[in-house]
Amino acid sequence: MELAHSLLLNEDALAQITEAKRPVFIFEWLRFLDKVLVAANKVDVKEKQKKLVEQLTGLISSAPGPPTRKLLAKNLATLYSIGDTFTVFQTLDKCNDIIKSKDDTPAYLPTKLAAVACVGAFYDKMGRMLGSSFPDTINNLLKALKSAESQGRGEILLSLQKVLSGLGGAAASCHRDIYKNARSLLTDRSMAVRCMVAKCLLELQNEAVFMWTTELENIATLCFKALEGSNYGVRVAVAKLLGTVMATALMPKQAAVMRQNVKRATLEEVLELMATGFLRGGSGFLKSGGEMLKGGGSVSREVRVGVTQAYVVFVTTLGGQWLERNFATFLSHVLDLVSHPRATQTHVEAVYSRRCVSFMLRATLGGLLGEKAQIAAGKEICQAISKQMRAVEAVVNDISGENKAGAADVSASQHVMVCALKELGSLVQSLSATASPLIQEPSIGLLETVTSVLLHPSMAARLAAAWCLRCVAVALPYQLTPLLDRCAERINNLKSSPEAVSGYSFAMAALLGGVHQCPLGIPHSKGKVMSIAEDLLRTAAQNSRLSLQRTQAGWLLLGALMTLGPSLVRYHLPKMLLLWRNVFPRSQKELEAEKARGDSFTWQVTLEGRAGALCAMRSFVAHCPEHDCVRKIKNLKLRLYDILALLPPKTYEGSFNALLRELVAEFTLTDNSANTTTSLLRSLCHYDDSVLMGSWLQETDHKSIEDQVNFLGSLEHDPSSIYLRVPVGEAIPGPLPLGVSVIDASVALFGVVFPHVSFKHRLQMLDHFAECIKQAKGVRQQAVQLNIFTAVLSALKGLAENKSTLGPEEVRKSALALVMGALDNPNPILRCAAGEALGRMAQVVGEATFIARMAQTSFDKLKSARDVVSRTGHSLALGCLHRYVGGIGSGQHLKTSVSILLALAQDGSSHEVQTWALHSLALIVDSSGPMYRGYVEPTLSLVLTLLLTVPPSHTEVHQCLGRCLGALITTVGPELQGNGATISTIRSSCLVGCAIMQDHSDSLVQAAAISCLQQLHMFAPRHVNLSSLVPCLCVHLCSSHLLLRRAAVACLRQLAQREAAEVCEYAMSLAKRAGDNLNITETGLEGVLFGMLDRETDRKLCSDIHDTLGHMLSSLAVEKLSHWLKLCKDVLAATTAVTFEVEKDEEDSEKKDEMDDDTMFTGLGEDDKSKPSVAPRWVTRVFAADCLCRIILLCENADKTHFDLAAARDLLVLHLSDLIRMAFMAATDHSNQLRMAGLQALEDIIKKFASVPEPEFPGHVILEQYQANVGAALRPAFSPDTPSDITAKACQVCSTWIGSGVVSDLNDLRRVHNLLVSSLDKVQAGKGSSSQLYSESATTMEKLAVLKAWAEVRLKTLTRAPSCVYSLITLVQPELPSLSRLWLAMLRDYALLTLPAEFSSQLPSEGGAFYTPETIDTARLHYRSSWAPVLHAVALWLSSTGFGADEEKEEASSAPSKVPSLPQGSPSTIKTFEESVKDRMHLMLGVSIEFLCFPRPEEPIEHVMSCLRALCTLLECPCAKTHIAEDQLLAVELLNVLHRLLLTRDPPAVQLQVTAVVQETIRAAQDHLQRRRTSKEEEGEKDSQSIQGEGGDTGELVPGKSLVFAAMELLVFILVRHLPQLNTRVKESPSHVPLRPQRLPEESARLVANTVSILAELPSLCSPAGSMTILPTVLFLITGVLRETALKTSDNSVPLPVSAALQGIKTIITSPLARAESNQTQWTGLVRSSLASVLEYSQPDTDEVSMLTAITLFLLSASSELVGVTVLQKGCMERFKNGLNSSDPGVQARCYQLLLSVFQHSSRALSTPYIHALAPLMVEKLKAVERKRPGTAAELQAVQEGIRVLENLVSMGEEQNRVQLLALLVPTLISYLLGENAISSAPQVSKGLHDFALQNLMRIGPLYPAAFKIVIGAAPELKTRLESAIRANQASSKAKAAARQAQPTVQAAPTIKLKTNFF
Repeated sequence: MELAHSLLLNEDALAQITEAKRPVFIFEWLRFLDKVLVAANKVDVKEKQKKLVEQLTGLISSAPGPPTRKLLAKNLATLYSIGDTFTVFQTLDKCNDIIKSKDDTPAYLPTKLAAVACVGAFYDKMGRMLGSSFPDTINNLLKALKSAESQGRGEILLSLQKVLSGLGGAAASCHRDIYKNARSLLTDRSMAVRCMVAKCLLELQNEAVFMWTTELENIATLCFKALEGSNYGVRVAVAKLLGTVMATALMPKQAAVMRQNVKRATLEEVLELMATGFLRGGSGFLKSGGEMLKGGGSVSREVRVGVTQAYVVFVTTLGGQWLERNFATFLSHVLDLVSHPRATQTHVEAVYSRRCVSFMLRATLGGLLGEKAQIAAGKEICQAISKQMRAVEAVVNDISGENKAGAADVSASQHVMVCALKELGSLVQSLSATASPLIQEPSIGLLETVTSVLLHPSMAARLAAAWCLRCVAVALPYQLTPLLDRCAERINNLKSSPEAVSGYSFAMAALLGGVHQCPLGIPHSKGKVMSIAEDLLRTAAQNSRLSLQRTQAGWLLLGALMTLGPSLVRYHLPKMLLLWRNVFPRSQKELEAEKARGDSFTWQVTLEGRAGALCAMRSFVAHCPEHDCVRKIKNLKLRLYDILALLPPKTYEGSFNALLRELVAEFTLTDNSANTTTSLLRSLCHYDDSVLMGSWLQETDHKSIEDQVNFLGSLEHDPSSIYLRVPVGEAIPGPLPLGVSVIDASVALFGVVFPHVSFKHRLQMLDHFAECIKQAKGVRQQAVQLNIFTAVLSALKGLAENKSTLGPEEVRKSALALVMGALDNPNPILRCAAGEALGRMAQVVGEATFIARMAQTSFDKLKSARDVVSRTGHSLALGCLHRYVGGIGSGQHLKTSVSILLALAQDGSSHEVQTWALHSLALIVDSSGPMYRGYVEPTLSLVLTLLLTVPPSHTEVHQCLGRCLGALITTVGPELQGNGATISTIRSSCLVGCAIMQDHSDSLVQAAAISCLQQLHMFAPRHVNLSSLVPCLCVHLCSSHLLLRRAAVACLRQLAQREAAEVCEYAMSLAKRAGDNLNITETGLEGVLFGMLDRETDRKLCSDIHDTLGHMLSSLAVEKLSHWLKLCKDVLAATTAVTFEVEKDEEDSEKKDEMDDDTMFTGLGEDDKSKPSVAPRWVTRVFAADCLCRIILLCENADKTHFDLAAARDLLVLHLSDLIRMAFMAATDHSNQLRMAGLQALEDIIKKFASVPEPEFPGHVILEQYQANVGAALRPAFSPDTPSDITAKACQVCSTWIGSGVVSDLNDLRRVHNLLVSSLDKVQAGKGSSSQLYSESATTMEKLAVLKAWAEVRLKTLTRAPSCVYSLITLVQPELPSLSRLWLAMLRDYALLTLPAEFSSQLPSEGGAFYTPETIDTARLHYRSSWAPVLHAVALWLSSTGFGADEEKEEASSAPSKVPSLPQGSPSTIKTFEESVKDRMHLMLGVSIEFLCFPRPEEPIEHVMSCLRALCTLLECPCAKTHIAEDQLLAVELLNVLHRLLLTRDPPAVQLQVTAVVQETIRAAQDHLQRRRTSKEEEGEKDSQSIQGEGGDTGELVPGKSLVFAAMELLVFILVRHLPQLNTRVKESPSHVPLRPQRLPEESARLVANTVSILAELPSLCSPAGSMTILPTVLFLITGVLRETALKTSDNSVPLPVSAALQGIKTIITSPLARAESNQTQWTGLVRSSLASVLEYSQPDTDEVSMLTAITLFLLSASSELVGVTVLQKGCMERFKNGLNSSDPGVQARCYQLLLSVFQHSSRALSTPYIHALAPLMVEKLKAVERKRPGTAAELQAVQEGIRVLENLVSMGEEQNRVQLLALLVPTLISYLLGENAISSAPQVSKGLHDFALQNLMRIGPLYPAAFKIVIGAAPELKTRLESAIRANQASSKAKAAARQAQPTVQAAPTIKLKTNFF
């Protein structure tokens, strides 16, 4: 392929490759040329132009395939437009000659088509440059058009279109000819030709004025004719033509009007013309009178759909502003259409016409108008409805019957009503909360108008009105409760009107059905529907005029009630069961008696009742599936299929036979003369087979009218659907006609029951099916067969899902015969179903021989058969076999299957065979996976060959080729990245295939190409060229094809995940390159995607757009911050009135008046002028607000400087005012969702910016200036009519703001604080005080949010700066008395709600303080999210008030009713306080322990922290300490729970908090033990068991009962988690690599330190024997921690764990337990071994000082145990010697200090050996200083410390030894003195030493005068040095002397300070 990449065609290379590969080579060269010509140097091109032209024109006659000819023509035209144009006329003539040629053989056809394509391309590119040659060319083309076959006709029309577009108005002389020749082809046999004509005429109408003036009517008639028998593609093309021509006629293009004096059509004329098509179809006015009188046949559905689409095109072309101005006319016109008798001749036709009109309204109103205009449109619709209703009422009230024609009007009006109400409902629902002005404005009276229709005589209209009310309630949930009340009241008042009973019950049912879409629900009391329903059923028999309606209404309401779910239904069950029991006969006898009597009317009522009852049962089973009552329903006699399909089949085994007989009779049409067919077949066939069945039409924008299935849903077919859930993806429920629904239900149930039936019965049924098919004839046979097949498929699917088998040989045989027979059926859907059934059978039987037999049958058939039907059927069978058995199960047939299908795929005579064969091939490639690898090359080459040769009009073949290519790419998979020769070839073949499909004219093929490229990009991203792919995807974003837009967005989503930046760049480059036909402006691709969110309704598409924008945001928002914030701001700032424009600065406001054409939101129309953009809708604004929150988070994660004003870059903090403004706009919007998003954004902003300082005003934060905005954003959320969820969120934001510390001034805080105070008053008001709109759980949510917010504010007083805390406390203090009561009540509720289900009987029957029993399940969730801060706040309150001791008095008087009051005459009040402490303690601990036992993984870590902090705070209080210490098991339980928590939660913060709780618990136990000991001592009992402590005399600690044991478990876990080296097992394991000790991170160090401190306290809780049990472990751990953490630090600081360990050693060794006589020997052993373990540890980077400190601690504290142990003594001395010899002066200094404390020890037995061993070394070291004077302060300090030790030794010595001792000290000091001359030049440190020595000498002299004299006298040179030094000292000035005096004392303090003083 690389050889093809050259400017000239490489003819040598071409000659060398095989014939088959040449077309691909040529195509690849043309592709290269297409890219390179535009970019190449003009000079190079001109040099080689002659040769190039030769090569290209040569290719024309080489019979190129369709894609090749398209590229060839394009290249030739480009070449001429870039290079010289001398020879262009020769080439043109050459092409014309080829076109004129008389050769009509198929072989010559491609050459002719290539010539036609070239002509088109020339004119398209060069247009008027070709001068006057065009009349000949056009005549030539038109002549050829007359004799051409369909492929030729299509190509010629395409060329004509290009000629027209190139020449524009210049070709006017030929316009009429083209029009005359083209128009007759609008009704061509070939659909592809019809499409081409429509496109050609569309191009023509741009310039040909006559088309939309004189010829307007003819064009319309032609279009209507063209639509007859059309397919989807033709409908789209013709609708576009018709709609555009009509729009042009109404508003002609300026230029055309200027040239000729044109009479413009009026709107009425244009609409009249369109209506003709809708109502009369293609026959139009041309039919003879007779036919017209007969009323003519009905209009074909294709025409009606086409005209409907044309209406939409018409309005879209004229644009949104036109629609706004003319909406009233348009609305009345389309509503007239549906009221016209010709549109509603039969029920089915009426339903279809209604659907068409609904589509027109939705597509125009929903897409083109902004929210303000939509509200105005809603007004118009209301007026239309009330006008109709007035007319209807006039007829209904006209008793005299003068108005005979009225009855017809009433029946026509129902259709108008349905359309208008449906649209109104959809409109309100899409506007959501922004529709409130429409509902609230009294002049519109929307609700009155809609409710009035509930009394319409027609059921369809009543149902539509009910549905509309449901939409209103879902959009504006605050309307739900009032609407239900209103309907209930009217039903009671108007019980005697059948319409009222029916209409209002419909409305109530619809409203109840909508509750599940309103998260806030309705008050539980609204379940009073039950009593209304009961009443209706009871009174049904009283009045025969109303029996039917009342029965129906009663059951409908009960069915709707069931949708509210089990929590509500359980209250009404007993009544329901009673009602159900009464409807059905109780016994066989009653049944017989019943059959014998009754007329048709009573039966009608009875059956209506039973059907209603069953419907209610179905609703019950569907919505309350877990109810035990479902079992009781079994007693009822009649089981309707729907319920049974929902119940487990086991429940009705006994009745299988009777049931199956009914079902089979149902779908084999035994008792049914109509040929009704099921609608389920398509859904049971595989989704991938849609290309064969054409069901992809359900995936287009025209889905609702293009569903060409025979079944049309409509509400009146089944009223119960008004309350059921709407199927996903549908806007309005459309239940199918009853006949169809029954068959559907029977088929579905058959599938459920079949797997549970015996083999014998299965065989009987299968044989019966075969018999039924044989008996039926013609159309009926098709219907029966379709139903039977659907049932069989349903059954096989059921078998597969139940993992059961089909049965023995004869059952299989019968089934196989049935299926195989259908593979040759002429109906493609049946063939599909048969293939699917075959695959499913193979799956259920699962035996190799059976599968082989099936495959062999198809092989044989395919080898012999010649007819299309059996070849297609059996080729699909092969595909399905592979699909369901998978590659491995069918591996042995792979080779045969592939070879047969490859052969069939090449059968050019039948495109249908090719399609089916390729589709099956794709299935095989998909299912075989890697096993297919061997067949990839031949398959790929076939795919390419077909892509290059199959005519583009056979789109199905191309779609299947796309499927194959995609499957092949997946099969090769990641190998595609490789560089081997074969892989490169495969890869380039795939890319060529994609390129051909990308260039195809059909959208579905283009979509396939995109998904193939997406696969390729996944496996080999380097090889997919984004610079060409991205622009192509951007162009597809405005395609009119949903599937293509979906594919483009899905692909962008994948690309944006990895390469967002590149994608955006390439998209922007497109904006610069392209002219005005594209929608990318300076906002880039992001802007376009935001714009699409406003127009698209497809859920998958919108979710992909959200993801794509999300990926782009994640990778780009931080770098391009301003750009993204501006995008969000523009979306949020767009008020509904203004067109969405990129906001400019204020001063150029005059520019604002000129509308910017290229705004980023474009309408659907192609033409720029017709795209007045729509302001972003609320859904998009919500998304933008979410994006805002994400941007803040991204900035935070990327770089903290985003929150620092001092660093000025494009940082988030610079945009703070914008952020606040956006959050404010969102938070104060109409739309509730947007308000939520805005409040969330506000909260994020406050949290992130609370501490950012304001650089210009030190001491202030940047957010202070925005306090007014914050207050204003929050205030509306507290207004009484705000939904609870928003108020709850706003409380959250309030507490964040108050607690953030931004504002410290009391008065400023009050603004927001008052909002919380007012809410608190609402909470205190209690239950049921205000009128309720939402469910009780919504009230619960709001109240808990308020309490939580207050709790959070209270907690903030702990963490804020003192200035803040004061004002916060001032705010909270006054409310605390009431708050504490409410908080405690809430915790009580929460505690009860967390009880396991088996204790549910203990819950109070009337609910809790803040929840009602009915809403208990939803309430749990609200409590779950808010209890934690409240728990902490209560703990604070309890500990600060001593468990509310001071509150007690008033508590008693105003206890909340919920608190169980004490029995009367309770003993003394003190007892009560004790009890209340106990109760509160149990409550707090219970809640905490329950939660900590098993915090759900989704619980935020903050809850865990709050809970632990609360425990900590609680245990600081003496009352609580006493309580937990007295009940030791409670404390043990607490510690066990905390241990378990540590196992599951990792964050260090949690572990630290846990240690704090443990510490408090241990302290409580210590205090308690101490108190008991003191009291016992007072009583004089010395050592009774109880005061000994744990372990008693034996020393045994019982796990589970012992507090010490529980604490040890937990603490050891923490230590081992952070210092795994402590675990001896780790060390012993063979794989253990010894770790070098490492510095612990700060948090771990704190943790380990806390843990060690607690460990050291534990022995004090034990008896002496008990302490001996744990001490070995404790000491082992503490010395272990010391060893592992004592590391040298750079700043000589002591690590926390080390100081904790040293403190711990001291605590233990000095504890009184050590003195107990009983364990003296054990104790001594322990101390010695601990010291030994410290001594034996030595590592190079160990901190010696810590080790020496530890050794000294042992020596000093445990001297008695250590005296005389020579081994240890030697070890210690060794350690001290090392310290003295250390190179680090700091270590030396500390060593001297420690030795001093040892030398000074009171026990001479201990100190003497050390003095003897170490003093000589010290003297030696100090003597040596004279030679090497200290150079640093640290060295100086070491010398000073040493001298101090010597001085102390002197003072310790006896008088007789003093001279000898001074003889060591004095000469050493004198040697430190400097000479007179040296002193001036000596460095500072050296002088310091001199001064130190001199002062000491002057101090020692007076102390020991006699001895001093002797020493000085003995050495005269000492004396002279000393005297000269003293003289020099006196000579220096007094001030200096004074200063010097001060200096040494400063120096004397040691520089290494230990955190704790251990000695």
